[in-house]
Amino acid sequence: MKTVLRSQELSCPSCVAKIEKALTGVEGVVTAKVFFNTGRIEVEHNPDTADTEKLVDAVRRAGYAANVAPF
Repeated sequence: MKTVLRSQELSCPSCVAKIEKALTGVEGVVTAKVFFNTGRIEVEHNPDTADTEKLVDAVRRAGYAANVAPF
C-alpha cells in the first residue's frame, strides 16, 4: 500500500534523512521517500502492520509534524 503524508516543517536536507530513517524503522514499511521541496512523504507499507497512525507518529517522534495528504 502507498500512503502520502505532508510535512510543512522541512527546513533542511538533513530533515529528509531523519524522517526516512524514522519511517523505515517502523515494522511493515518497505520504502519511505521524502521530497524536501514539497514536503511530500511517500511511504510503501503493509497496512496490516504499519497503519497510517503509526506512520504519522514516526514522523512526529523524529521531531516533525505530519498529516495524511488529501487527495
